[in-house]
Amino acid sequence: MATTLIAVIVALVLGHVAPSLAASVRHYAWYGNWLRWLDSRFPEGSFWRGRYGIALALLPPLVALGLFQLALDKPLLGLAGLLLGVVVLFYTWGPRDLDLDVDAIVEARDPVARREAAARLWPEGAGVSLDGSSMVDAVFRNGLRRWFGVLFWFLLLGPVGALLYRLAVLSAEGEYARTLPAETVAGARGLLALLDWPVAQLMTLSMALVGNFDTVLGAWRDAGGASFRLDADFLGAAARASVKSELAEEAMEYAESGVATSTAIMATAPELPELRDAMSLVWRILLLWLAVIALFVIAGWVA
Repeated sequence: MATTLIAVIVALVLGHVAPSLAASVRHYAWYGNWLRWLDSRFPEGSFWRGRYGIALALLPPLVALGLFQLALDKPLLGLAGLLLGVVVLFYTWGPRDLDLDVDAIVEARDPVARREAAARLWPEGAGVSLDGSSMVDAVFRNGLRRWFGVLFWFLLLGPVGALLYRLAVLSAEGEYARTLPAETVAGARGLLALLDWPVAQLMTLSMALVGNFDTVLGAWRDAGGASFRLDADFLGAAARASVKSELAEEAMEYAESGVATSTAIMATAPELPELRDAMSLVWRILLLWLAVIALFVIAGWVA
C-alpha cells in the first residue's frame, strides 16, 4: 500500500511539473512493433488471429516484468521493489495528463482551438462533441483509462497489473489496434471491458460518496450498473447525473444569494461548467482513493 501511495503521488507530481518528461518517457512504440511482428508471423486461421490471440502479445512482457517484480521484492529492504513500482506506474499513467488537457479546453480562445484541445479526450479518429453531457462522459472515460484503471490493477497486482491494463488499452483502441486482425481486436476489447468493469463500479461508488448519493445510485441502477454486463456505460450515466445535480445546486445557491436571472447566473458562472464540475468530481474520487490507501498504510504501521 505504501508503494502504491508513493508511486501515485510521484506520477501525479511529475505529470504536472514535468509534462515534457512524461511525454518523452511514455512511449509504447516497442509494443506496436511487437504486435506488427506477431501479425507478420502468423497466417490466417492461426491462434493469433482468433479471439484469444491477444494473449500471445501480452504474456511475454507481463511474464518478464512479473519475474523482475518478484526478484526485486526483498532486496534493499524492499526499496528496489518500490523504485520499480514508481517507475512502472509513472510509465503506465496517462499517457497524457488529464488535468492539463482539460485546462487546455477551458483556456482555448476560439471554437477551432477548443475543438482541437477537446480531441485529446477522444480516441483517435472518433468524432468530437463539445456539448456538456459528451464532455462529462469524455472526462470520466479518460479518468478511467488514464488514472483509475492503472491504479486499481496496480493496487491488486503491482507493476504487472498496471502494465497489463495499459497494454490492454493500447490493444483495444487507437493506432495499434487498427493494425491487428478483427478477431484479435475483439478479444482485446473483451479483456479491456473485463478489466474496466470493477474499476468503473468502484468509481461510481466513490462518486456517490463524494457527491449526491441518491442521484448517483439512481442513475447507476437505471443504466444497468446492478447487472453483470461487462460494460461501463453506467459510469457515464452516473457522472452526468451527478454533475447535473451539482450544477442545479449551484444555480439554487446563486438564486438564494440574489442572482435570480439566468443571464446573471451565466455571467457569474465559469465557462464550460459541466467540464469544470466533471474534472472536480474526478479529482475528489482520486483523493478519496488515496485517503483510503493512506488509511491502510497507517493501519499497517500501527499493527
